[in-house]
Amino acid sequence: MYEVLTAYRYELLYSLGVLILLLVIQFVLKKAANKVGKRSEINITRTRLMFKYINILILLIAAFLLAFAWGVGLTDLSLIFSSVFAVIGVALFAIWSILSNITSGIIMFFSFPYKIGDTIRIHDKDLPIEAEIEDIKAFHLHLRTRDGELITYPNNLILQKAVSLIETQRRNDEGKDAL
Repeated sequence: MYEVLTAYRYELLYSLGVLILLLVIQFVLKKAANKVGKRSEINITRTRLMFKYINILILLIAAFLLAFAWGVGLTDLSLIFSSVFAVIGVALFAIWSILSNITSGIIMFFSFPYKIGDTIRIHDKDLPIEAEIEDIKAFHLHLRTRDGELITYPNNLILQKAVSLIETQRRNDEGKDAL
């Protein structure tokens, strides 16, 4: 055991340093996402979704750095990652709308001005929608119309269309009660 530790001491120390550094970065990123979520009054489930994205990012960075630390050459790493990304790129090109919706979900986490419970109007010439936001998922919004119809609306479309906030009767009544 001692021989293994002495033979690979630099790799082990580098691995330990990388893991500690990435854990600190992960903690800071999660703390920042949590702070943004609380400040913007974002639902905790959406904040947890950001935590998953942060975990995936840290895992990819760790795989790259640890492979480099254990002697995988830069040319070998570039070959592996380019091959993997080529396969992923072809697969994602076939399902580009999913990637677009995930990216829109991340953008909406940080800058979407509407919250769950708000009633919005989507100004679409083909299908105008006026509904209450029931839930905001990674790929789509759940909207409930006044007739009780549930509409799933893709995140990438909500960022492309004009949307206005409708003051609901419930909010107006609450405001009158406060006066």
